[in-house]
Amino acid sequence: QDIFLTKTAELADVILPATAGWAETEGTTTNSERRVQRVRRAVVPPGEAREDIDILCDLASRMGHEWKYEDSEAVWDELRSVSPDHYGMTYERLEEHQGIQWPCPETDRLEPSYLHGRLWESDPAARGRLAPFGLVQHDPPVDLTDEQFPIRLTTGRRLDSYNTGVQSGGFASPMRRGEYVELCPEDAERYGVVVGEQVQVSSRRGAVVAPVWVDTALRPGLAFMTMHFPDEVDTNQLTIEANCPIAGTAEFKASAIRIEKLPVATQVK
Repeated sequence: QDIFLTKTAELADVILPATAGWAETEGTTTNSERRVQRVRRAVVPPGEAREDIDILCDLASRMGHEWKYEDSEAVWDELRSVSPDHYGMTYERLEEHQGIQWPCPETDRLEPSYLHGRLWESDPAARGRLAPFGLVQHDPPVDLTDEQFPIRLTTGRRLDSYNTGVQSGGFASPMRRGEYVELCPEDAERYGVVVGEQVQVSSRRGAVVAPVWVDTALRPGLAFMTMHFPDEVDTNQLTIEANCPIAGTAEFKASAIRIEKLPVATQVK
């Protein structure tokens, strides 16, 4: 299911054309601030694109379960009925307050915008015995920097090219500039490289060639790359597959690398 024929979709046996959640769908969205907001259809979906609710209901029907909903609000009300944290968020209240943060268990009041306020109660009994926080010992990255790999590489996203372009690859952006290895001014001077110059970026697992970008927001010893353009620069050749023993999160954000200048003859204009 996707809104573009992405490289992942090209591998599928069946492709379900979906609607764009920000313009062609009725429902809700929840952001990282725990805020639930209404999403309203602005345009009619093109071609054979269909809303998620319709796709899921048809799949259920083919598996022998007749799911019937009058509209997106009926789906939301079912969610509210089984999730106490969302029970107080009716469509009317979501529109009235232009979004509500969970938890919202009551229909006649709103909870504070912050979580775990009980931890600041003066009465220890009111704080509760089970605090949501626990002390853990610092465990450094598995891929340590050293003389051979002195730069710490972290990877992330840019606003104009979310992930691998699933939501943004179908249109041009004046902000899009392809893949770079971003260095602070001090490191760029130390390695004798300038913006646009191609360098070899190596880790203990692989190497890629990427042009340089200088970012004053980076500190010395820290480099940044994205995973947006694997056809140009396969950044994940550099990352490590170690996992956090507590959260299980992959350690993509902490790889040790080195930067090497390339001969002038190898520079691609």
